Amino acid sequence: MRQELVSRQLDEQIAGRFPVGQRLRVLDVGMGQGTQALRLARAGHKVTGVDQDPAMLAVAQAALAAEPAGVQERVRFVEGSGMETGVHFLPGSFDVVLCHGVLMYVDEPDALLAGLARMLAPGGLLSLLVRNADALAMRPGLAGDWVTALGAFDSVKYTNRLGLDVRADRLDALTETLAGIGAPLHAWYGVRVLTDQAGDAAVVPERGELQTLLAAEERAGRTEPYRRVAALLHLCGVRG
Repeated sequence: MRQELVSRQLDEQIAGRFPVGQRLRVLDVGMGQGTQALRLARAGHKVTGVDQDPAMLAVAQAALAAEPAGVQERVRFVEGSGMETGVHFLPGSFDVVLCHGVLMYVDEPDALLAGLARMLAPGGLLSLLVRNADALAMRPGLAGDWVTALGAFDSVKYTNRLGLDVRADRLDALTETLAGIGAPLHAWYGVRVLTDQAGDAAVVPERGELQTLLAAEERAGRTEPYRRVAALLHLCGVRG
């Protein structure tokens, strides 16, 4: 669900910013299993994926090995932290920079974000996927965990489904940060508005129902006031 919605939103932003058919230079920081990196490479773009977890890199490498040669030659993987982009790449080297599901593990993300913005060429797109701090009370509240819900109103800290203590971001604060690093917010979406309560073992609906579910989620993710209570926020900034 998350990957499909983010893919649609990202494609919308790319289509609205770059000429049709342009082969973009993409940097995916904290790429995990490489889902977005490989998808964009299949679309013809040149993609560099960065991750500091050797296990995730191995999964991504195995997935890449199953791709046609034409896709493989457009992908490069680098082991490293998102804080080290300046070590590996020159400023302005990329048209699109992705940082999805990373900021929640970074206590002070401003330096990371500034480094990512420096990687963008003028007019380049910065795509962030973050946990929505303004909706932290929704999940425990809907589950009847009133103590956790009350505490979530005044905090950006939470425990994720992996049992890790992590942090969330507020839309207003990130908007200010993006303006300050020269990549002001251009568009934003909510992700997992209606389905955040679904468990990890939830059965995927049949195709017809799934498409209807995706349509409902996509509509909610771009419509007020629903998108403001999404579990995740997808923010797109543009380098000036």
